[in-house]
Amino acid sequence: MANNASAEKCIRQSERHRLHNKYYAKTTRNAIRALRNTTDKETAAATAPKVYAMIDKLAKMGLIHKNKASNLKSGLAVYINKL
Repeated sequence: MANNASAEKCIRQSERHRLHNKYYAKTTRNAIRALRNTTDKETAAATAPKVYAMIDKLAKMGLIHKNKASNLKSGLAVYINKL
């Protein structure tokens, strides 16, 4: 347990940050899943830039590695091109 006020504050902050990060990660995962489930190429191509921006934001915040972000975007581009 926390021994002083600063440790208690750190616990409160880390919980807030954890929930914030969880929200952005889950929202992005849902957007990726929705994009992969589309079968219309025009719709997929229209939503792709928004999903790419979400992925880039996760990488910028440090929630995922920049190479993972690149791999995700590449895989989505391949999927869209195959439609």
